[in-house]
This record gives sequence, C-alpha cells and structure tokens, in this order.
Amino acid sequence: MSETPAESPDFDSMTRDIAEVPAVEVIVTVAVNLMSAAAVKLGLTEEGDKYKDLDEARKLVHALAGLLDASATEISSFHAAPLRDGLKSLQLAFREASLVPDEPGQGPGEKYTGAVYG
Repeated sequence: MSETPAESPDFDSMTRDIAEVPAVEVIVTVAVNLMSAAAVKLGLTEEGDKYKDLDEARKLVHALAGLLDASATEISSFHAAPLRDGLKSLQLAFREASLVPDEPGQGPGEKYTGAVYG
C-alpha cells in the first residue's frame, strides 16, 4: 500500500481570502488571539495553573496593549472599547497573580495604558 503525499496548501486561494478581509477584522482577530493566549498563561482557564507562566503572560499582555494603542485611531470605539476592557481585566489579573506586584505604571502594557487600578 503506497502513501499519498499530503496536499500542499493553495496559497493563491488563501491570499484571495485574506485580501477580502477588512483590516479592522484582522486587527480585532489578532487582539482576541492575544487576549486568549494571555488568559491561558495567566491560569484563567479551566486547567488553571497547568499552563500558567507569568513571564509569557507579561509579553502577551504588553503586545496586546501595544497593538490596541497603535490601532486606536484605526478601529472604531465599537471594536476598541471591549478590547480595552479585556486588556484591563488581564492587567488586573496579572497584578493579582504576581507574587511581587509591579509598581503602578510598570505592569505589562501600562507603558501604553497608564497605571491600572482595580
């Protein structure tokens, strides 16, 4: 019995598909992916501490804050407001999860958002 090689991806089709997606949708999708990954690394999922890694969470939250700061004028407040709320929740969760909390204004993403308080 011979094995058949896996089909190669259709890059032309993929390029056409992404070309049809509005930039706002791409930005929001990336932001949601960053939020989801940060939540996992903060131990906020059903698995809890199994995947908890605050160093990784810090990087993801910081990247999310940078993306939202950079795209604030490009996406409407309809999209930006819930993303900013999610970011703040992640920043507060990071502060709570830290054994030695960062000084106000020094937490992940606070370079972009300013100090976050509960």
